Amino acid sequence: MEQVKTEQEFQRRIESDKPTIAVFKAEWCKDCHFIEPFMPAVVEAYQDRLNFIELDRDEVPDLCEKLNILGIPSFIAFREGQELVRFVSKLRKTREEIEQFLDRALAVADATRK
Repeated sequence: MEQVKTEQEFQRRIESDKPTIAVFKAEWCKDCHFIEPFMPAVVEAYQDRLNFIELDRDEVPDLCEKLNILGIPSFIAFREGQELVRFVSKLRKTREEIEQFLDRALAVADATRK
């Protein structure tokens, strides 16, 4: 998953026609570390259909405020600069829940395709 460190780079990356999943994390977040072991396999399974970027919420606080990122890890799907759907909860996220979100993001992207 590619690290994005600026709001400008984030904006550029979410403009893609291929849906982009932005994962907001932080170094101090225990639930963020919980997903680290399985996320590479998840990214690999979906890489043909989705782009993935990772942002450290502490490096882009203004962006997180604009996007109303309160809990982490947060997953937001974008296509052509528009938010499609997000997965935010205060509970620890499992691999199955993340994959269900990715499937939902793909379904929304397909349903809203021009």
